[in-house]
Amino acid sequence: MNIQIFGTKKSFDTKKAQRYFKERRIKFQFIDLREKEMSKGELQSVMRAVGGLDALIDSKAKDQDTVALITYLAESQKFDKLLENQQILREPIVRNGKQATVGYEPDTWKTWE
Repeated sequence: MNIQIFGTKKSFDTKKAQRYFKERRIKFQFIDLREKEMSKGELQSVMRAVGGLDALIDSKAKDQDTVALITYLAESQKFDKLLENQQILREPIVRNGKQATVGYEPDTWKTWE
């Protein structure tokens, strides 16, 4: 397994995800979204794995103006705007190759090998 956890250090669910993998002695790479944003390819890969752009957006994010803007943009513009404003992504984003989850999903992680 090649686990990557994207999130922020202050996110409670990100900490829970890190603890989940540590307790099972599964190595993972943590990427702090405040220091290094996701690349275009990474974001597209996660988007395909979780079933679209809307699954990635945190409707309760602090930046409600950006959430509203992205909600009402044309489909062709949503991805680029989300790439620029990654502070509204749901956390944590956990990747294992082509598989990915958004949020705390231990039931899905158990099935990964």
